[in-house]
Formats: sequence, structure tokens, C-alpha cells
Amino acid sequence: MKILTALGAVIIALVGCKSNISPNTYSVGSVGQVNRTVSAVVISVREIDVSGTAGVGGGAGTAAGAVAGSNMGSDGRDHLLGAIGGAVVGGLAGAAIEGNATKQKGMEYVVETENGNLMTIVQGSDVVFAEGQKVLVLYGSPSRLISDPRAKR
Repeated sequence: MKILTALGAVIIALVGCKSNISPNTYSVGSVGQVNRTVSAVVISVREIDVSGTAGVGGGAGTAAGAVAGSNMGSDGRDHLLGAIGGAVVGGLAGAAIEGNATKQKGMEYVVETENGNLMTIVQGSDVVFAEGQKVLVLYGSPSRLISDPRAKR
């Protein structure tokens, strides 16, 4: 029962660790920064999978597994072996859970700038652009595409 409780806590924590890949979200550090912007046209669009993060889940799973495994057996040696086994299993489970919990869908865009350069940008799928659509490429960290408001004039 302790293992299930620990793994449940890990899953809940990891769901909150999903990276925000939305083109509509800026970090606090981006506020007030000047970035270069260029006009472009979308020439290719495809949906992609953004793989999940790794690190926190494996560590949390290792700790939870070690604690749960240390309660196995009747003597010190059994407790030690249980802790080691629990740590290994918990670490693998935690890493797998984290990877699946933080996996997302995204969009890959190939755009052609006004001077003929091609570039590829991957971002979240909450704003989707179509082939032939005029966009602005905003350089930065992360770079992003937004709709070109001048195209509506």
C-alpha cells in the first residue's frame, strides 16, 4: 500500500511538471526583451510528438521504491536487499511515468522568409497555422510563430 501511495504522489507531481510549449505563453524573463521578427510564409505543417521530460520522476521513484522496499523481510540484510530492489524498480517506474505524463502533441512548421531562407519551428498545437499562411517568426528563447496581422489588411 505504501508503494501505491508513493507512486500516486509521484504521478500527481509529474503532471504539474509538463513544459509549456504554447506560443501564447512567455516567461517572466522574456518581458521587456527586444527580439528580431521576420515575415514568412508557412510551406509545411505536420503534427509531431514532443517527448516528455526525464529526471525528477526517476529520482522520486527511486526514493519511494527504496523506502517501500526497506520494509520487506525480517532482518537487516532483507531490509537492505528490499531497499536496493525497491530503488531500482521505483526508479525505472518513476522515469517511465514521468516520460508518459509529460509527453505532448505539437506542430512542426517549415517556413520560408521573405529573403528565401527556410527554417523549421516546433511549438505547441494550441494555435495551428495552414500552408500558405503569412506568419511572423519571433526570434527568442523559445522562438515562435504568430499570425501576421498585416495579412488581413
